[in-house]
Amino acid sequence: MAGKTVTTLTGSGIPLRGNDIDTDRIIPARFLKCVTFDGIGEHAFKDDIKGLAAKGETHPFADDRFAHAAILVANQNFGCGSSREHAPQSLKRWGIRAIIAESYSEIFYGNCVSLAIPCFTADHETCAKLQDAIESNPDAQFTVDIAQSTVTGPCGSITLQIQSGAQSQLLDGSWNARASLLENLDAAKAVASNLPYVSSYT
Repeated sequence: MAGKTVTTLTGSGIPLRGNDIDTDRIIPARFLKCVTFDGIGEHAFKDDIKGLAAKGETHPFADDRFAHAAILVANQNFGCGSSREHAPQSLKRWGIRAIIAESYSEIFYGNCVSLAIPCFTADHETCAKLQDAIESNPDAQFTVDIAQSTVTGPCGSITLQIQSGAQSQLLDGSWNARASLLENLDAAKAVASNLPYVSSYT
């Protein structure tokens, strides 16, 4: 096993309504100068939060009712835009451990899987139902089951979709590419020693 397996996750939810929420909104570009990802979670949706506050409105990521949420429910094309890894990193460090949305940017989806954040898909009606349930009861607990591809909570048990490759990686721990590399380091070194464009620089 390469890394820690991910089978089920339980926590409260946070609703984020709207389509085409891109990575520039998830984490504004000025916060990409960090050498590490430490502290990046506190800047998630910084500009959206400020923009809504100026109108007297509260963004979900600044709403105390959802301050300890672990399961994000979004809509279409979530995580579109630039391919920056900082976006899922900021969500993870804010506290998000799983995402349910109508659809995702492919690169964002892959970046989430590499951080052990399962990304499920569901139709618009299902996402809206979950968002409504969360807003009605912010403390409600939801459990996502990776193997069964379900979410269970106030709405009962709902079947979701997850890419089979991502599902397998989460269940067997192979989502952690670094751990896989270290686990097979001797084999990697052996292959590298036979590559002329590598050995010529050693």
